[in-house]
Amino acid sequence: MRIMCIGDVVGSSGCAFLRQHLHSFKKQQQIDLVICNGENSADGNGITVRSAEHILASGADVITLGNHSFRRKEVFPFLDEFPYIVRPYNYPSRNIPGKGYCVIDLGYTTVGVINLMGQQFMDANMDNPFIAADKILSEIVAKVKIVDFHAEATSEKKAMGFYLDGRVSAVFGTHTHVMTADAEVLPAGTGYITDVGMTGVVDSCIGVKKDIIIRRFTTMMPERFDYATGDCKLNCVVFDIDRKTGLCTAAQSYELR
Repeated sequence: MRIMCIGDVVGSSGCAFLRQHLHSFKKQQQIDLVICNGENSADGNGITVRSAEHILASGADVITLGNHSFRRKEVFPFLDEFPYIVRPYNYPSRNIPGKGYCVIDLGYTTVGVINLMGQQFMDANMDNPFIAADKILSEIVAKVKIVDFHAEATSEKKAMGFYLDGRVSAVFGTHTHVMTADAEVLPAGTGYITDVGMTGVVDSCIGVKKDIIIRRFTTMMPERFDYATGDCKLNCVVFDIDRKTGLCTAAQSYELR
């Protein structure tokens, strides 16, 4: 089977580009399941019911989140009601909206999607993601398991890939919005990429207007982020998974423009 994982969708421009290209790419590549990170899909940051419904209507089956999961309070009830939007499993408080994983029954196999968030250089005090991974893997029942590891440090992401090698089908990194050139199958059969990139405006700094980010770095003063507009790209990775073993046989990254 083929599973497509899409990098962080940024704002209404990213959402519109996803709608334009996802259905045709799925058909062309014979994709069985689409996982899309949507934590930046609302203009102004976070995710709303509207942007979530747009992503799902565009052809995604599961939406994963990250450090902006709870930026918009209006989405809280939706996180509880809809099982295929998952926020990071390792939030220190369990009395929060949503779940950190979901299981999808495709008939011929089951797919578990797990969302974890890193600790290094992140703006949230998360439980240890490695210990959290052990816990959820002891509980989840699915032949195929895919992990979105939303983290900043490449070393932490790489370590998670090796830590879960042979125990899950694939690990794909999100959060930096910059695609890395290391899509691969690890030694024990887990597909991996350090960061799958983003779906958003090309002429931008991780989806935000360039001058805003430049001012932030040159003045060291806070700036309100405003998403850029213009020509977009869609970054993704496609994992080929053996249905019998649940392990990955190939990993290929793509950039659509």
